[in-house]
Amino acid sequence: MMKRFALFSSIVFASALSLNAADLLTEAKQAGLQPLPKDQNGVEVILKKNGIAFSKFSKEKAELGKKLYFEPRLSKSGLISCNTCHNLGMGGADGIAAAVGHRWKANPHHLNSPTVYNSVLNSTQFWDGRAQTLADQAKGPIEAKPEMATPAKLAVEKISSLPEYQAAFTKIYGKSGVTFDNIADAIATFERTLLTPSRFDKFLAGDSKALSKNEQAGLKMFIDKGCAACHNGVNLGGSMQAFEVAGKYKFAKLGNFKGDSNGMVKTPTLRNIAETAPYFHNGGIWSLTDAIKEMGSTQLGISINDEEAKSIETFLKALTGDKPTITYPQLPIATEKTPKPEL
Repeated sequence: MMKRFALFSSIVFASALSLNAADLLTEAKQAGLQPLPKDQNGVEVILKKNGIAFSKFSKEKAELGKKLYFEPRLSKSGLISCNTCHNLGMGGADGIAAAVGHRWKANPHHLNSPTVYNSVLNSTQFWDGRAQTLADQAKGPIEAKPEMATPAKLAVEKISSLPEYQAAFTKIYGKSGVTFDNIADAIATFERTLLTPSRFDKFLAGDSKALSKNEQAGLKMFIDKGCAACHNGVNLGGSMQAFEVAGKYKFAKLGNFKGDSNGMVKTPTLRNIAETAPYFHNGGIWSLTDAIKEMGSTQLGISINDEEAKSIETFLKALTGDKPTITYPQLPIATEKTPKPEL
C-alpha cells in the first residue's frame, strides 16, 4: 500500500512539474472559468450580463440589510434569522444535511442549505431555480412555514414596530418606508457584499504562483474530467443543469426533491466547497472526495478513482476565499407594539 501511494505521489508530482501555468490559465478561461468581481460595479456588470434585475447599491442599505439578516424577529418564533441556516461563520451554510426551521422541524423535502457567500453571482436561486434575484429569494424563507413561518404582513408589522428600523427605511426608501419588498431588497443588498476572493482568482488574474503545482494539477484534472461543463462561470456553478445525466444518484431517495418541472437542478457553487459539507441538494454525502467521485458516475458517466478525486479536491480547497469581516449588529429594542413571538 505504501509503495502504491509513493508511486502515485511521484506521478502527481511529475505531472504537476510538467504543467505550464500559462497554458493552464488559457484552458481555464476556455472552460468558462472567471475571477470574482473586485467591487460592486463589477457585480452589476455580471448581473446585467445574466439579465438579473437589481436595485441601486449603497453602504447604508447594506448595513440595514445586515441587521435584518441577523434579525430573529423576522421569524414567527423570534428565534430564527437568515444567519441560522446561512451561518456566515460556517461557510455561509449550517453544517447539517437538511435545514431545520420553525418548531425545530427539518425541511420536509430534506433540502440542504446552500451557501450564501457569492450567491449574488448565481444566475438562479433555490435548488429548483424558482427565483432569479436575491431579493425574491429572501422572501421565500421568511414566509415559508417550514422555515421562518412569518407571513409578509406580519414581517412588516414586526419591523415597523421598531422606530430605529422605521427611520432607517424612511431615509433609504423614502415614502414607501417599511414594505416586504424593501425588507427583502435590503437583505439582498447586504448579501451582495458577501464575496470571497481566493488564490484561484489571483491565478485567473495572471499570478502563476497563486496556486501550487499540485493545485494546478488538480485544476487540470478538473477541466480534463469535464467538471467545468456544469461548474463554470464566475461562481463555478450557480446555473440550472440537468441532474442524473449518466447514472442514478446514490442517495436519490433521501427526500422527495425532483428539481424543476424539467428535472433541472441548480448547480451549487464550488467556491468555499471545503467548508460547506454535507453535499448535494439533500446533504447525502459528507466527504468531498466521495462527492467528486459521485459526480463522476452520476453526471459524467465516468469512474473517478481515489487518486484523481484527491487531486481535484486539492484544487477545490484553493477555492476557499477570504471572508469579509462582519461585526454582529446590535438590534433595535422591542416596543409594546412589537408582535410577540409564537413558538
